[in-house]
Amino acid sequence: MRALALDIGEVRIGIAASDASGTIAVPVKVLPAAEVLQNARTFRNIVQDHEPDVLVCGRPKTLAGEDGPQAEKIMAQARKIADACGLPLEFEDERLSSQEAKRILREQGLSEKSMRGRVDMVAASLFLQTWLDAHRG
Repeated sequence: MRALALDIGEVRIGIAASDASGTIAVPVKVLPAAEVLQNARTFRNIVQDHEPDVLVCGRPKTLAGEDGPQAEKIMAQARKIADACGLPLEFEDERLSSQEAKRILREQGLSEKSMRGRVDMVAASLFLQTWLDAHRG
């Protein structure tokens, strides 16, 4: 099963995808949020290129495991995107994915400024990998 993951933010949306076997998640791209929310050509091309069977979106939770303050808004945006793509939608806990993404990028030698455009897609790949691991088999 191929999956496409979105880390939905106010300004940017990070995109990650699984390989054809649904085993490995890889970062794909970061797009302006407006392009994804409006189903712009740049986003449609990514969906066509990866041919996903499911859309997996990060669900912002508090450290206590409850929906965070942004959860309702992000879940509504995710539903709109999934409907526009004609894909089933699933959510995955995205707690700490951005912090882990920053740690990984720092280890690769990137500065705060240079990692700004990459954090979201790496975070998306991290929670997509968690989702893939849970759905394997």
